[in-house]
Amino acid sequence: GFPHHKHIVLRMDEAFLTVNNELDHEVVVSWMSERCYHCLYQQLGVVPAGPSAGQPSSVDFVVSTQHEITLQLNRTSVNLELCTVPFHFGEHGNYSLWVKNLSDSSVVNCSIVTDADPVNSYIPILVAFLIFAGLALVSAIGKTILGLDVVKSILFRIGGSMETERLINSELGSPGRTVATVTDNILPPAPSPSKRLRSLDTFRGISLVIMVFVNYGGGRYWFFRHESWNGLTVADLVFPWFVFIMGTSIALSINSLLRAGSTRCSLLRKVVWRSLQLFIIGVFIINPNYCQGPLSWDNLRIPGVLQRLAWSYLTVACLDLLVARGHLDILTTDAWWSPGLDILLYWPAWLCVLLLEIIWLCLTFLLPVPECPTGYLGPGGIGDMGLYANCTGGAAAFIDRWLLGVNHIYQTPSSRGIYATHMPYDPEGVLGSINSILMAFLGLQAGKIILHYRDLHTSIMSRFLIWGLLLGVISAVLTKCSTDQGFIPVNKNLWSLSYVTTLACFAYVLLVLMYYTVDVKKWWSGAPFYYPG
Repeated sequence: GFPHHKHIVLRMDEAFLTVNNELDHEVVVSWMSERCYHCLYQQLGVVPAGPSAGQPSSVDFVVSTQHEITLQLNRTSVNLELCTVPFHFGEHGNYSLWVKNLSDSSVVNCSIVTDADPVNSYIPILVAFLIFAGLALVSAIGKTILGLDVVKSILFRIGGSMETERLINSELGSPGRTVATVTDNILPPAPSPSKRLRSLDTFRGISLVIMVFVNYGGGRYWFFRHESWNGLTVADLVFPWFVFIMGTSIALSINSLLRAGSTRCSLLRKVVWRSLQLFIIGVFIINPNYCQGPLSWDNLRIPGVLQRLAWSYLTVACLDLLVARGHLDILTTDAWWSPGLDILLYWPAWLCVLLLEIIWLCLTFLLPVPECPTGYLGPGGIGDMGLYANCTGGAAAFIDRWLLGVNHIYQTPSSRGIYATHMPYDPEGVLGSINSILMAFLGLQAGKIILHYRDLHTSIMSRFLIWGLLLGVISAVLTKCSTDQGFIPVNKNLWSLSYVTTLACFAYVLLVLMYYTVDVKKWWSGAPFYYPG
């Protein structure tokens, strides 16, 4: 029969593995995740020798099912590798690994047998998708039916009879009815509210909805969690997208306020006050250290998401206040350089951002870090064959520890799961804030495009696509189109340059799709994402 494991209760993303050893010596079982780049094997346990020929000894283990793992079996006495077995275990499955000699006693055979099938952990996602797809289909069918001439005529008749009844009642009057004077009709109409781009609110709403879903666990699926180190998951998309659309909103709101007559000094005071509020809320109200008890200065985490937003907002808004123009309709469009107005007019801000990026590159790749290679971008721990175990994050972590102190940064980074790191590292640290400014500034550029080419849909979409293509090419060069082998890998923990260019590329392309379907063709109202945005 199948082995029983009554004493072990499996959690999510776990499976049982029984290792059966028929050899005449002990076997050490180790494992390594496929997502772990250049990693050491981690020991799973030791299986004793079989008591007699043909009778195996068995030991039960719990293994991870998130990604494919490679099992390595070694002989303990001489640390000789016997075999390696790559396998992707299924959640709550029951498996057996048999280790035995073939006819030639020097050859060891390792094979995995499925004793009990795993559960399909993706069924909840499929059900949710079908429900939402069904609701969208019903909505589309309803709109199509309401658009039919027969239905319109029926609704018109019903509406006409109701309007007739209302007119009759209005002629009869009511006790409290007053007659409007003639002067009421000659007053100027109330000013209409400024037209909002629904696509921007929809984009922001998508980011917020995914952010909330991810923050509440995301169903514990690995792709709704942050990547351990290099690479991208769904969870890694939302924060930079929110920063991007924040930059777009800065451009539109400052232009609107300047046109309304606000002074730059008054706007600067508002920007500083709002940034300060965000920073204080992030440090003292939603600090994750509350989970460990009352806040204490001894372990207060200073960086954070709201703090990063506050810093990015303050810097980019100040840069825009420096160069923003309230009236763009009086600018010439006849000069040969006019197609680049949305960039050339704001060259001082671009120069500041480029200088900040040069600072990031110099600190990242030239700053000496004690006992670590200069320019190290790795996770430390068991990565890079364990050579730089205490170098998690390289210069970024070193600057945070130097400026803020080791007790005031994030203590449990996502790299602990796969790379078994033990050094604190803060993904919202000081050095990465420079690249979050770049992300917001690229969003600001999207806002400048909208302002300069208002109602010229083709010009707006073509420029969005050009920016998306340019940023995509930069990302391809920096990463060499690989996860780990590029010059600067895509890394959310570091907020690397390629991470910003890649996510900004995605943002421009997604913004084109939103703008075309929501604001140009009006095929989609943006609901339900429009409302939280």
